[in-house]
Amino acid sequence: MVTPERVPAPPSNEPGGDGSEPDVVVIAVTYNAADIIEAFLRALPDALRGIDSTAVTIVDNASIDGTAELVEAIAPWVRLVRSDANLGYAGGINLGYARGLGTRGTYILNPDAVPAVGSVRVLLDVIEADPTVGVVVPRIQNAQGGLKFSLRREPTLLRAVGETVLGGHRAARFAPLGDMIRDPAAYHEGATADWATGAAMFLSRRAIDEVGLWDEQFFLYSEETDYALRMRDLGYHLHFTPRATVQHPGGDMSRSPYLWSLVATSRMRLYRKRHDPLRSASYWLVQVINEGARASLGRPTHRAAFRALMGIGGDPREDRPDPRVQTVSDA
Repeated sequence: MVTPERVPAPPSNEPGGDGSEPDVVVIAVTYNAADIIEAFLRALPDALRGIDSTAVTIVDNASIDGTAELVEAIAPWVRLVRSDANLGYAGGINLGYARGLGTRGTYILNPDAVPAVGSVRVLLDVIEADPTVGVVVPRIQNAQGGLKFSLRREPTLLRAVGETVLGGHRAARFAPLGDMIRDPAAYHEGATADWATGAAMFLSRRAIDEVGLWDEQFFLYSEETDYALRMRDLGYHLHFTPRATVQHPGGDMSRSPYLWSLVATSRMRLYRKRHDPLRSASYWLVQVINEGARASLGRPTHRAAFRALMGIGGDPREDRPDPRVQTVSDA
């Protein structure tokens, strides 16, 4: 197999010899990402234009397809962190945090999210213009350049009921009843939301210092929700800017029974973390009814989610997910 041509380092890569931290650090978590990582790496030099000093950290969650070796071969300027096991998305990000943060901001990106030219500088400028902004998110685009709905509302019991009765897309038309924001007009400069999908999140250093590490009880899904809500709890808010874009085709969550079951159990785990046992039991029951009704129609994804939810019930001691699962947030 021929190794691809080396990727040139961003001109701003690493500060110059004085031991200081870079202004901006990009962190990506990979697992069996050898087929997508090259496009991601090749986009970074242009995406990081206009920033004085940068670093790129890739945390590899024990890939078995040669991802880490490929990164070493084509981008030796990357800070590569090899995990001995698949720690999940939050666990991988925390390893990246330990390797170093940007003094002005840290950009969490999926390895299949390709940022546009000059987009990181736009995000940094937004963060620094308003100290109450804890996270700024770009416009997420599909492979054809169309808008992907990435903004979300906080999960509530009423929204769980709304999505059970109406379905996610219909419930989204009514803010009290759905968590996804699906109105294209809502995706304007300065739009805010309770959280956004985790494919691309630029975090301010001051907010990171206050919020701390990501919660590793979320192996995959809801970890970005938890982090954004914890930021909000401390008085920070999320800012959306369409002036920065990222192309992200997304994963196969809706087609994979296993991933869909992780979505359901992670959502349940998040709700229970933030609410009392009675409300959590009610939320669990609505979730079970929702997934069970759709499972009865012969849908494998919902059947898997129903079984997973029945397995956790009201017991907080869920088993840790299968470590072989891909650890990339799905937008």
